[in-house]
Amino acid sequence: MEDSVYVGNAGKDAVLDRGWLLGHFKEEGSPLHSDAVEVKWGVHPRGEQRAQWVKGEVRAAVLVLISGRFRMEFPGRSVLLEEQGDYVVWGRGVDHSWTAEDESVVLTVRWPSVPGYAVPQDEERTSSSDGT
Repeated sequence: MEDSVYVGNAGKDAVLDRGWLLGHFKEEGSPLHSDAVEVKWGVHPRGEQRAQWVKGEVRAAVLVLISGRFRMEFPGRSVLLEEQGDYVVWGRGVDHSWTAEDESVVLTVRWPSVPGYAVPQDEERTSSSDGT
């Protein structure tokens, strides 16, 4: 039973795998491994943005603002999350990107957990020169 329980700290564990706490990419047999869902604790400095849009998305997702101001971009729509607990949900097939307007912490849950969407680590995030 002990091997099926994991206790951690999102802030500390997030640095181990680019923010991702749970998903298909975790070790088989670990309680953190799942093909059903992915969970990310994202800590983003002001001005950080996703290096490239996610296109051809086959997962659904919910992103919850823990702190800060965080903007999600969708084709033809921009959503600003600015109060703790603000969230946005998007379905399969919805292209998206994001920008941290202020230092932000967000919790993202995606389903199902499938490979193929990681931005190469050296391109993962960019920061604009004016901080927006």
